[in-house]
Amino acid sequence: MPPKFGTSGLRGLVSELTPKLVASYVRGFIAACPHGSAIHVGWDLRPSSPMIAEIVLQTVQACGITAVRCGPVPTPALALGAMNADCGAIMITGSHIPADRNGLKFYVPSGEVSKEDETQILASLDALPDLPEFTGAEETYPTCASDYIARYTSAFGAKALSGMRIGIYQHSSVARDIMVSAVQGCGGIPIPLAWSDTFIPVDTEAVSRDARIRFAGWCAEHSLDALISTDGDADRPMLTDHTGNIVPGDVLGPLAARALGAEALCTPVSSNSMIGQMNCFATIRRTKIGSPFVIAAMENLLDKDSDAKVAGYEANGGFLLGFTAQATSGPLTPLMTRDCLLPMLAPLVAARAAGQSIAQAVADLPPCFTAADRLENIDQEQSGPFLTRLKQDSFARAAFFTNMPPEQNVDDTDGLRVTFEGGAVIHLRPSGNAPEFRCYVEADSPLAAVALLETHLNLLRDQLI
Repeated sequence: MPPKFGTSGLRGLVSELTPKLVASYVRGFIAACPHGSAIHVGWDLRPSSPMIAEIVLQTVQACGITAVRCGPVPTPALALGAMNADCGAIMITGSHIPADRNGLKFYVPSGEVSKEDETQILASLDALPDLPEFTGAEETYPTCASDYIARYTSAFGAKALSGMRIGIYQHSSVARDIMVSAVQGCGGIPIPLAWSDTFIPVDTEAVSRDARIRFAGWCAEHSLDALISTDGDADRPMLTDHTGNIVPGDVLGPLAARALGAEALCTPVSSNSMIGQMNCFATIRRTKIGSPFVIAAMENLLDKDSDAKVAGYEANGGFLLGFTAQATSGPLTPLMTRDCLLPMLAPLVAARAAGQSIAQAVADLPPCFTAADRLENIDQEQSGPFLTRLKQDSFARAAFFTNMPPEQNVDDTDGLRVTFEGGAVIHLRPSGNAPEFRCYVEADSPLAAVALLETHLNLLRDQLI
């Protein structure tokens, strides 16, 4: 399958991300989208990223535009620096997917490109203008990472995590040192763990049983209050409590939003439905999966009320702030791109201030529990006809969901999300970024959610493999 735009950015096999293709997309972005006076360029730690970054930097300069070399930095750090400079940005990353794949994420000066921007980029590929006769300069931005860290240490303060022992699962995350600095800058005690010289495709929505056992072991061995990590480009967080139990991203999102004083939430249809029972969010907007859709919903609310205290998040935990929030020691200005640090730090700081553990903060939420995983190496040619049949045929759904109670609601906003009598939910959809088929479930207990997930993953294997 050739490289294409997914839920967030261009993705494809490294072997198909040729210099010609990469340069064409960069030129298409420059031709189709606003980019300010310069384009900031950053990359993750997968082996192919530095090489692709050089192609991007050279192409930007060949278009007569200043290229700002930011180096290996988190996607939200790159976006923050570029947006503060009123410039565009390009991040080279495949996010959480394996190292044989990579991609590009594009930013205009106001933030992530929209789906309409992606359409314009694609349209520009067939009619790219000739390159100008002059070459742009190259600059460096050596404080990109430290400016990102300072955003949080200034807002939360030097004592916000005082005394807390926070494990840092570093692996090959581009934020592995940044997480250590941020925890330390907020007064916590960082415990770095499992640095890797080999790229590890950590998917915060699909953590293996072996990894969960390892997390529990680290928490016990090092007497941790929590463990944090991210995916490869650090726009998806992962946080566990003191026992190593993972706090799902769509639980971190509401905890962070509440701690920051948000009154309106925008989140995909796949996110935990407990937010409707929390009684602290006056407005909730459900969207298709992907940060561009969440941003569009946030912008719609802000167009109606520029002072709206709106936040967004995805089930993977990536958090978007749409208003100036007051943290414990200072303001946090808006950053409407998926972030990893904020949804980990804000709940930790709030729990410590309340004299709670993260486990206690989660236990106080309405009892609605989610689980998610995916089948790998399933392309849409395989999954598409199966999913279409389930969407269109109630008898096919009844046959597939044979052990479930009667349907209560069917939602095809993104894939197929079925709510059954009693409240259980099963949501099926193909990944927008990789050849994977995802399954999300909700139930009234953690064990029930895990059992529901395992049952339907097995049923999906029978249908798709």
